[in-house]
Amino acid sequence: MSDGFINLSKPAGMTSHDAVNRVRKIFGTKKVGHAGTLDPAAVGVLPIAVGRATKFIEYLADCDKTYRAEIIFGVATDTGDLDGEIITRVEDFFMPSVEEIGAAVAKFVGEIEQTPPKHSAIKIHGQKAYALARRNIEFEMPRRTVTIRAIKILGVGEKSVSLEIDCGKGTYIRSLAVDIGGALKIPAALKFLQRTRVGEFCICGAVDFADLEFAGEKYLLPVDECLSGLEKFELAEHRAKAFCNGLPTDVSAADSTVRVYAAGKFLGVGKIRAGKLRSAKLF
Repeated sequence: MSDGFINLSKPAGMTSHDAVNRVRKIFGTKKVGHAGTLDPAAVGVLPIAVGRATKFIEYLADCDKTYRAEIIFGVATDTGDLDGEIITRVEDFFMPSVEEIGAAVAKFVGEIEQTPPKHSAIKIHGQKAYALARRNIEFEMPRRTVTIRAIKILGVGEKSVSLEIDCGKGTYIRSLAVDIGGALKIPAALKFLQRTRVGEFCICGAVDFADLEFAGEKYLLPVDECLSGLEKFELAEHRAKAFCNGLPTDVSAADSTVRVYAAGKFLGVGKIRAGKLRSAKLF
């Protein structure tokens, strides 16, 4: 079985689950998963794990992400993007200046409260929110705290603005688009979304399905290299077996989650707590 991560460039019109199913067929294995869901209409970086890499998906969950988004003004939908039903349309409005847009988006940089779209995969009482919304069942979406590190204006159109957004986990760009419109007192919706980065996975190195169909294994990235957000810890070779058997090793290091190696070989992910290193996930 092949093991590793794929830096996939997801096309529009495909769910993240669809992408996983296609990779399963290419590699001939059910052991495939993805990190960081992308909406069907969105394109860009979708990290895919194959084989033993699936055990380490959780360590990509906290990675920062970068998006390029186009927000259109004068229209609001029930989903926050142009795939939804239009609920408000304003034809005659004054397009804000670059300075006014800049002042509005600045309000959303930092740690903010955000309400995810009702048409999302968040579970409400055990059911996905979008399934409840499609059945016209009334419910409240819980607000969440997210972190937006930076927003850069890339361009301003006749009725739209293009932004580059650096953010932490759990951020909904559809909600951000709606909220920016609210700050400018104009209905707004997300017109286009491309994810350009998930941690160390960047769009410049992403591959499409044509690449994978032609030479899939060539594009598998080593598991440990894709976990570079975790510090590297070199374990004494004689303690490797103990680590793999779940036994603790005394270490002089602060509490942290680390990539563990012995004699240069990647063993897995370990956790250091109170001066003791124990295995968390073994490769």
